[in-house]
Amino acid sequence: MKSHTITGGGGIQLHIVEAGRPNGRPVLFIHGFSQCGLAWEAQLRSDLADDYRLVAMDLRGHGLSDKPRESYADTRSWADDIDAAIQSLRLDRPMLCGWSYGPLVILDYIRHFGERDISAIQFVGGVTKLGSAEARSVLTHEFLGLAPGFFSTETEESVRSLEALLRMCFAKEQSAPDLYRMLGYSVSVPPHVRRALLSRSVDNDDLLNNLRKPVFIVHGTVDKVVKVSAVEQHKAAVPHAQIHLMPHSGHAPFADDPAGFNQHLRRCIVAIPAM
Repeated sequence: MKSHTITGGGGIQLHIVEAGRPNGRPVLFIHGFSQCGLAWEAQLRSDLADDYRLVAMDLRGHGLSDKPRESYADTRSWADDIDAAIQSLRLDRPMLCGWSYGPLVILDYIRHFGERDISAIQFVGGVTKLGSAEARSVLTHEFLGLAPGFFSTETEESVRSLEALLRMCFAKEQSAPDLYRMLGYSVSVPPHVRRALLSRSVDNDDLLNNLRKPVFIVHGTVDKVVKVSAVEQHKAAVPHAQIHLMPHSGHAPFADDPAGFNQHLRRCIVAIPAM
């Protein structure tokens, strides 16, 4: 895999990895809350790389990207980061694939830059709004109960909450090395970043109602973080969206069933109209 450092919104440095065919149709993977681009390793190292250009970024505040104290509430900052990835790496109308918190960042981008430079959107166990009763209605009580620990500056409490979240993400138990590797990059996200991410107030229904590019929605049927009812919210707002429920998969279906997820992703890419 190749690594890149690019300049995102406000001049912050963003870390990006890519694999696959340089001239293949690009997919830009956007990870979730307190994660990093390595979350997509089962895609980056799969046979998808034989045909497509696979790019995964560390969002601001995460992984090897800069972790400023501020600049998480402004939709423009997130939008500029995605635009910087597309322009700096010369991605030719990528499919944007966002997990969990990722769709919020995708919609930040579309709010400011529109859909011209992308080919399609995929939400994976995703949410598209924050800070309201409707937004909380699709989050499980178990996830919401962990939130105070996410914000704690006490290491033991923070680690305990993040480990509990990771265990909730998967329907299949992860090996100890995999779990603690993920916990390592999850803990590396400072508490002030985690608080800022979940303190945003966002409602993207106005954008969802006007999306024109293909939209693919993937959700695990045993997701313990985002309820399956989120799919109903999104389908109501985006009638042309194609829904794929993955049985026996949790909040991270791309890790619970990477072969099944990758096969479906390939079908989605093939279905995108030529530009």
